[in-house]
Amino acid sequence: MSNRKVRMGIDVGGTHTKAVAIDNATHQIIGKSSVKTSHDDKAGVAAGVVQAFQNCLKENQIDPKDVIFVAHSTTQATNALIEGDVAHVGVVGVGPKGVGGWLAKAQTNMKDINLGSGRFIRLHNRFICDEKLSDQLVTDTIKSLVGEGAQVIVASESYGVDDMENETGICAIAKNMGLEATAASEITKLYGLTRRTRTAAINASILPKMLNTANSTEQSVRSAGVEVPLMIMRGDGGVMEISEMKKRPVLTMLSGPAASVMGSLMYLRASNGVYFEVGGTTTNIGVIKDGRPAIDYSVVGGHRTYISSLDVRVLGVAGGSMVRADRGGIKDVGPRSAHIAGMDYAVFTPEEEIVDPKVVFFSPKEGDPDDYVAIELKSGKRITITNTCAANVLGLIKPEYFAYGNANAARKAMQPLADYMGKTVEEVATQILTRAYEKIQPIIMDLAEKYRLEKDQISLVGVGGGAASLIGFCSDKMGLRYSIPENAEVISSIGVALAMVRDVVERVVPNPTPEDIRSIKAEAIDKAVESGAAADSVDVHIEIDPQTSKLTAIALGSTEVKTTDLLKECTPGEACELAAEDLKASKSEVKEECATKNFYVFGMERKGKHPVRILDKKGFIKVQRNDAKAVLCKAGSYRNIVSQLWEELAIYQQDAILRPDYYICAGARVMDFAGSIDLDKIMMLMEVEMQMINPGEDVIIVGAKNSL
Repeated sequence: MSNRKVRMGIDVGGTHTKAVAIDNATHQIIGKSSVKTSHDDKAGVAAGVVQAFQNCLKENQIDPKDVIFVAHSTTQATNALIEGDVAHVGVVGVGPKGVGGWLAKAQTNMKDINLGSGRFIRLHNRFICDEKLSDQLVTDTIKSLVGEGAQVIVASESYGVDDMENETGICAIAKNMGLEATAASEITKLYGLTRRTRTAAINASILPKMLNTANSTEQSVRSAGVEVPLMIMRGDGGVMEISEMKKRPVLTMLSGPAASVMGSLMYLRASNGVYFEVGGTTTNIGVIKDGRPAIDYSVVGGHRTYISSLDVRVLGVAGGSMVRADRGGIKDVGPRSAHIAGMDYAVFTPEEEIVDPKVVFFSPKEGDPDDYVAIELKSGKRITITNTCAANVLGLIKPEYFAYGNANAARKAMQPLADYMGKTVEEVATQILTRAYEKIQPIIMDLAEKYRLEKDQISLVGVGGGAASLIGFCSDKMGLRYSIPENAEVISSIGVALAMVRDVVERVVPNPTPEDIRSIKAEAIDKAVESGAAADSVDVHIEIDPQTSKLTAIALGSTEVKTTDLLKECTPGEACELAAEDLKASKSEVKEECATKNFYVFGMERKGKHPVRILDKKGFIKVQRNDAKAVLCKAGSYRNIVSQLWEELAIYQQDAILRPDYYICAGARVMDFAGSIDLDKIMMLMEVEMQMINPGEDVIIVGAKNSL
């Protein structure tokens, strides 16, 4: 066994399953391997996961004993729901007698869940009054559900979030009968019986399929000689041990896009941005806000659930999208791709093969429009024109990017289409990318508005193999900065390899006390440790929603405590340059306002406002605000500064007072207290966090003005 420690990340894509090996100390990539995703194998995608993993070990001479972390993303939960490959679910509702019981029975009496395209999760319902609850009655009830076709069981009680005993008891009986089961309150601690029951039913419906895959993958990884726990990517950007996934597989929905986001965060210095994950057929677009990916509840079958995952928009326009045209010009781009049509991109076709090219219009799939463009060659082979072809023709793709190809080949293939339309090749290429941009731009602006991203704070981050085919053109049109991280084509695998354990506890707690906050914080830490985090690595972020009285604790931790980091510390001068670049100002206009051993704050005067940037010592921009004030003080006097800024930074309007948001730089953390309008609640949250800080330690308080 060598001294090297290796982290392995495996991303299961629609076409390829890619494994990446990363040195734990330096975060440098030491090996890559890719295989075709094994959809048709009897072991399903698990076969490809194992093959990619074993190939990566073998091809890069990695000793299995050096592997300290293995994780993979999975499309299986999402695909099972899309394809309707789900089990029939028996729902056992429990509630009191009287009006409360009547309501509970109505709320747990679930209708089949429509998954689209004629596919459903079939549900079978029973209700038991809690006063009559007995092991025999539960057993008889489950038998009757099985008689109707139920293959898995959900237990959901009206106040199960307060006491799970009845739900877990029903599940235990079901498991003794050889059935998989889900307790609704194990998935979420939020009230809302209908939504909680529906979320549990979705989870239960994919349990049998996900368990088979999980067991197969785990067994194969063990047989390869790797003994560390197998981790699975969650849809909210964290990982959990496979033992936890076996209970809550629904949390893996959208784990593919989540992996790419977490990978891009490793390279993203700015705290706010819009990321593109561009494949061959689809593009996923989402937001990074204050250094964290934007999370929302997933919608399944038109109904909101309690499944937290990345807030992602999926578009049928990507690097391999084919074009539709007539003599008037390019009508549309996508949603069909070259991959779907089984054709090569013109830009990746050897130039010498493109002889006597002719335009042919066709329908890729039955029912599709018949105006998709193919180029027929003298040999009889058909190739097609894509966004990637257009971007190469216009010189928008640098040689180091995955999407770089032979621009001359693309020009030769596009010439007959240009002649048909009476345009130049460059005009056709511009039209193609313009049609793609017209689909992408509204999505970016919608997300920017939803998450209140100021335009001057938005940077676009392109990931995925097709990123360079779209991001440059779109950023130029919108006047935004963009970047494509190194290794963008395997960014998802990198994100899986470097992901943190994440778990969330949510409760409805009107007027929470400090003890409530400490309690939910402790519970979140416990759940993260159960999911595989090292206890001393767990950090918890607390949020209070005053409108819904929802108290949220988000716990993040690593599977082992990292001792080194990828980036070296930057000097004050280098940090100033990074802040000036982000502020779109000269270095001379920006000044350092505060600093601790872990953070810098830079600011400037601009049109009556005072924008600031908080940077850590690695040069990552943790907070961007357009009008704010930073104060360096001792931890023991933070309350006075917060109270002072509460009045000083308030904005008075006719019908409202807009109060400031707060951030505290203490130790190695930036604590975010944005979003609360009640000073007492803010102070209570701060008190819970600051009681662990030495009163004599330097901290930075940042107050930021708000606007409607």
